[in-house]
Amino acid sequence: MNFLDLFDQDLVSSVLRSLIPILLAALGGMLAERVGIFNIGLEGMILVGAFCGVAASFFAHNWIVGVIVAMIAGALFSLILGYGSVYRKGDPIVLAIAMNILAVGMTSFLLVAIFNVQGVFQDPGIDGIPVWRIPVLADIPVLGALFSLTPLGYLALLLVPALWVMLFRTPLGLRLRGVGERPLAAATMGVNPQRYQLGAVIASGALAGLGGAQLALGNVVQFTENMSAGRGWIAVVAVMLARAHPVGVLGAALLFGFADAIGFRLQSFGLPQQLTDAGPYVVTLLVLVLMSKRFRKTREAALA
Repeated sequence: MNFLDLFDQDLVSSVLRSLIPILLAALGGMLAERVGIFNIGLEGMILVGAFCGVAASFFAHNWIVGVIVAMIAGALFSLILGYGSVYRKGDPIVLAIAMNILAVGMTSFLLVAIFNVQGVFQDPGIDGIPVWRIPVLADIPVLGALFSLTPLGYLALLLVPALWVMLFRTPLGLRLRGVGERPLAAATMGVNPQRYQLGAVIASGALAGLGGAQLALGNVVQFTENMSAGRGWIAVVAVMLARAHPVGVLGAALLFGFADAIGFRLQSFGLPQQLTDAGPYVVTLLVLVLMSKRFRKTREAALA
């Protein structure tokens, strides 16, 4: 098999499937970052959203209910970070790490308590998110994959320009950025920083919950213990790499989605699964190294 065979429409579809959960979570992390809350709890929020989405879809036999419940679950779970860091002045890093650990333990416990299974819950009663094909456009070679996505896939891509407009062209966006950059100055203008920070963290959790719904009901129709598998951490790095800019977040998430998708395709060439699965995390480490070097150079230039 020729390595050029990797780059076809199936690869584009695979990249998009890997991209959407990361992008949704990263957009949520971007909103929290804009108000000055560094949200590294995205991993736990994705996992909680995935579990609650699967459970709701199974009991209601309706994927829409599953998506809504996943979004609400992510938002409610984010209140731990929002209330703890905004109103109780707790360290958001410590809170978020605790949330990630709590999410792993809680979902594993509930998997046994509710479904009486361990490891994986897969059942024909789970209603997966359908793929909506746009006629004619979906038949375009290669690019047609962009017009054959789940509803959450279209939502994620549309949120990029929508959040750009909101952040940089509306009074709400100006207040959010003001709260994150100059909270005291924003307060003197009559803006309540705590209210905006809490709202942004809740929105962050809701988007991460949608990412979990896409992962569990769109990419696969099942729940697996710890199925977020580092995607939340990758989303955090995407926010850092993009400096909390919507278009940059899309580009960074696309990079990680491509690394994830190409890893799966390389398995057909006989490469070990353990090696190919490491692809996104190798890219993440390289990005962090490059960012640390850039940060040091910027700091040295500022001190010179």
